[in-house]
Amino acid sequence: MWLKKLLHLFFPHICQCCGTDILSPHSHLCLRCLSQLPVTGFERLPHNPVEKIFWGRLPVMDAYAQYYFRKQGMVQHLMHQLKYHQNKEVGLQLGRLMGQSIKTSGRFRANALVPLPLFKKREKKRGYNQATILCEGIAEITGLPVWKDVVIRPEHTETQTKKGRVERWKNIEGKFLLAKPEKIEGKHIILVDDVITTGATLESCGQVLLGARDCMVSIAALAYTSK
Repeated sequence: MWLKKLLHLFFPHICQCCGTDILSPHSHLCLRCLSQLPVTGFERLPHNPVEKIFWGRLPVMDAYAQYYFRKQGMVQHLMHQLKYHQNKEVGLQLGRLMGQSIKTSGRFRANALVPLPLFKKREKKRGYNQATILCEGIAEITGLPVWKDVVIRPEHTETQTKKGRVERWKNIEGKFLLAKPEKIEGKHIILVDDVITTGATLESCGQVLLGARDCMVSIAALAYTSK
């Protein structure tokens, strides 16, 4: 009992959103915050807003995002924890929540997960690829393998955050390379990213993946923003 109290004093286990210490020892979010996450429900809906982004641009099988992204909202805070504060555990839990949605939807009948690749220097600086962390969480629930090496990003690209749709496409066009086409031939893969806005980056990567013979692509993102 005293050891637990001492550990909690120096390494407090608190909710990553509200800061309460009333939460499951295996969770990084309390029940209240989990219930308030802005779930889209898109995984159950054919022709949902994320799928419509790719109409006429990329022939995806299925597509969805787990949560709505709002500035200064809970999802943005959790994404910052994952991307800029080395909080892999939050990413794994968010991935598990995505995995549960994918598993129960009955729509994503895939063979493997492929994280959207980062430029190697950026990944080395961050310490990991946040999309890979999400994939690992999804894999815990779905049992799907994570294939990190089939597509690579050999060139650096500027951040997409403040660019419009056309600028985003020009910035990312031709920046992905299919490294192991034989691995995904005849396979249905789920391409995973953290946030989707215009879909330009996922479109560019998806086009490269579809260069493999008889490959099928679905898309899963943690968050969706229409701006």
